[in-house]
Amino acid sequence: MLRTRIVTAVVCLALFLAALFLFPPIGWIGFCTATLGVAAWEWGALAGLTVAARHVYGVLVAAAFFLAESLGGAPKDGFQLPLDVYYAGALFWVIVAPLWLWQRPRVAQTLMLIVGVVALVPAFAAAVDLRGDAGPARLVAVLAIVWISDSAAYFVGSAFGRHKLAPSISPGKTWEGVLGALVAVGIYAPVWVGVGGPASLPERLNRGAEGALWFTGILIGLAVVGMIGDLFESLIKRQAGVKDSGTLLPGHGGILDRIDAPVAMLPVAVLVFMK
Repeated sequence: MLRTRIVTAVVCLALFLAALFLFPPIGWIGFCTATLGVAAWEWGALAGLTVAARHVYGVLVAAAFFLAESLGGAPKDGFQLPLDVYYAGALFWVIVAPLWLWQRPRVAQTLMLIVGVVALVPAFAAAVDLRGDAGPARLVAVLAIVWISDSAAYFVGSAFGRHKLAPSISPGKTWEGVLGALVAVGIYAPVWVGVGGPASLPERLNRGAEGALWFTGILIGLAVVGMIGDLFESLIKRQAGVKDSGTLLPGHGGILDRIDAPVAMLPVAVLVFMK
């Protein structure tokens, strides 16, 4: 199983980086659209749709996204979609999702499908805008926040984890893992600045030591939002009675299982990093 997970991860990373660095803008939009369509198809399954209805839901979400991104005209203030899309996504992950994790409601299917759009679309729109604003390297640097956070949480939690974070939602996660993740991201922040220089900071934070301190806090905050996304998807799967969101990725499950943290983090990150 470990070998399968590693092979799948390497292949997925290679495909992602190839699309990110080599595809023209319309090709990158197409890649994001296809991934969004699969993610929406999996969300439809978690919402209890039939197989045929899942296909319709996935195609409709993906088609609307592609049309908005490719036919929306010139970006306004750097954003291809209205800024309200990102505010809606950010508010969902920062306010609604934590309350959902606390109350754990079971909502009607129609509302679940609406939530799927609010949860998924802003993240993929952010991936398009972040790449278009500052190039592929900026998007990789932003995504590295959750990659580092997830890896540190896993290794620290496996080695030292004693206190469960949310045993009824995701029994494997521990508070020690959370602490390890936040420390790792806190270390990543000065590395980011050291490699990219002051210009790599958002303009409003390019103010010496104080700005760098705020930047570290922001990255840690983004890592926390990613953890909320991870827990939220685990709760939705538990309520749906499934272990994984799908079977597309051998050893990993579905697309949603791999992008749960970035989906939550990206709508917030785009508001921070876009010029």
